[in-house]
Amino acid sequence: MMTSRPSIAFAKFAAPKKGSVFVLAANDGGLGDAAKACDPAKTLERAFPVADFSGKFAGLVEVLAPEGTSLDRLVAVGAGKVSGLDDHAWLKLGGTIAASLRKATEVAVVLDLPGADVGGRQAAQLAAGILLRSYAFDKYKTKKDNGDGQRDGNKAEPKKPVKVTIHTTDPAAAKKAFAEEAAVIDGVLLARDLVNEPANMLGPVEFAARVNELEALGVTVEILVEKEMKKLGMGALLGVAQGSPRGARLAVMRWNGGKAKDSPIAFVGKGVTFDTGGNSIKTASGMEDMKGDMGGAAAVTGLMHALAARKAKTNVVGIIGLVENAVDGHAQRPGDIVTSMSGQTIEVLNTDAEGRLVLADALWYCNDRFQPKFMVNLATLTGATMVALGQHYAGLFSNNDELANRLTSAGQATQERVWRMPLGTEYDKLIDSKNADMKNIGGRYGGAIIAAQFLQRFVKDTPWAHLDIAGTAMGAPSSEINQSWGSGFGVRLLDRLVRDNYEG
Repeated sequence: MMTSRPSIAFAKFAAPKKGSVFVLAANDGGLGDAAKACDPAKTLERAFPVADFSGKFAGLVEVLAPEGTSLDRLVAVGAGKVSGLDDHAWLKLGGTIAASLRKATEVAVVLDLPGADVGGRQAAQLAAGILLRSYAFDKYKTKKDNGDGQRDGNKAEPKKPVKVTIHTTDPAAAKKAFAEEAAVIDGVLLARDLVNEPANMLGPVEFAARVNELEALGVTVEILVEKEMKKLGMGALLGVAQGSPRGARLAVMRWNGGKAKDSPIAFVGKGVTFDTGGNSIKTASGMEDMKGDMGGAAAVTGLMHALAARKAKTNVVGIIGLVENAVDGHAQRPGDIVTSMSGQTIEVLNTDAEGRLVLADALWYCNDRFQPKFMVNLATLTGATMVALGQHYAGLFSNNDELANRLTSAGQATQERVWRMPLGTEYDKLIDSKNADMKNIGGRYGGAIIAAQFLQRFVKDTPWAHLDIAGTAMGAPSSEINQSWGSGFGVRLLDRLVRDNYEG
């Protein structure tokens, strides 16, 4: 069973006759004329002081079977200060509404707010928030919840999708804006699905099959198998995969929405579908979370879906290295030396520092073959990033100030925030090896920086940024727009980066 996705429609203002109705209230509790028309007996006006409701952002007042109407429920949602309603605030309002839908099957949202110009863009953002909050990964649940937290043994049936009609001044503009937003949300939800899937269901081969589905949107997909990667000299990536019988794949996705002669922009993702740590094995506690160690690859796949679905006017390459880091008699050993596609040799001192090995070959391949304008890689790479930044920011490392600044701005706009961390020769020396060109770990301190320094050795002079999303892609804090273990972090951030800076 999978939770049914709400259906979204837009309509001109009209007082709904049935179902549940949501209206917006400004910071002083004020309602617009269209909202007041839904409440002829002024039940909300009487309920506000009783509930101590002032219109504070995301506050709620609910009236059941309101007097003078045939409605089931009438709910006022606080919009806070009108001047503070940016795109993300509208997303969060949509999420707040979705969290209060309960068992409703027919819902109207009246977008009328005194002192605010609520147009098509705002309506689309609110609708997107409803979809993001409504997501739940429950496809493997087979039993129905009887309401007291117990499963009653009956087979769970798909829930009837809730129909949400958003009443607004310009439904046509809202519908047009929502078409683009829905493409991005679909990309986010795809990324969440991939991260949430258990590793027995989603290994490198299965992940590659999911990538192939993007061809329906016009994405050109190539899947490189081990024989082809070996021929290319990808010893770093293949070394990680050699302990697993499930094989390795390199997925190459291309969206050509720009001019034919324009160089592409490129996104590269770490796709370790499960990470035991290899012979440097992890502790058992929390190891189940390592099914999400492909969060970077999931974000790149979701981004390519978003860009293709909304027909982005630019050329984009997405590359993901897909491996399983397992333990068997063939697994890589600490002390092994591998040769990367670049020709540089790497002494593998810790087999649990494997993501950087996968990315080393993926980045080099991307740069060598496509010569992109820039590369951004995403990876659930280090616990050290979480120690430094917690789970509300991703670590940003870059060799290019313009690219770093643009990523920071996109992060602020989407609230998928990044924080720039340093790079420098002092850190780079820590990965010099006595036995090879470099080693894959440094000392105890600055682990996230050392990992970034390692990756920088595989990008030449191409503008590049590394996003360490270990704290944000999986197990991230719940919010108004995400209740899922897999957050889909990076899709909205990078779509905004492309939208604001790289579309012709």
